[in-house]
Amino acid sequence: MQIEFDDRPLAKPHGIVVCWNPVDDDFEPKPPEVFERGVEFALEALQEPEAKLFIHCAAGVHRAPMMALALLGVRGSTVEDAMDLIERLRPAADFADVYVRSVERFLNGRE
Repeated sequence: MQIEFDDRPLAKPHGIVVCWNPVDDDFEPKPPEVFERGVEFALEALQEPEAKLFIHCAAGVHRAPMMALALLGVRGSTVEDAMDLIERLRPAADFADVYVRSVERFLNGRE
């Protein structure tokens, strides 16, 4: 989720598959394509029994929690329940209203 650095070259020698989905943490609405790309990658990865999925950005405060919110929503969680879970596991997470609305628009568009 970080736009600041593409870590695919660091992961490749270790057999780690990375979906670089660069997003600016600019507190502007995010288009559904951002979430679609990340969610589709995550859903495919999670089909592997031994898969481990890491969603990260530069600080783990806005963008990664935003994508985790979208993924949990697609997997059946309510936005509120997903936010509670993420905040419990990542207390530094901060859900900017504009990002939550972006996720909600994405989820509503998938119905």
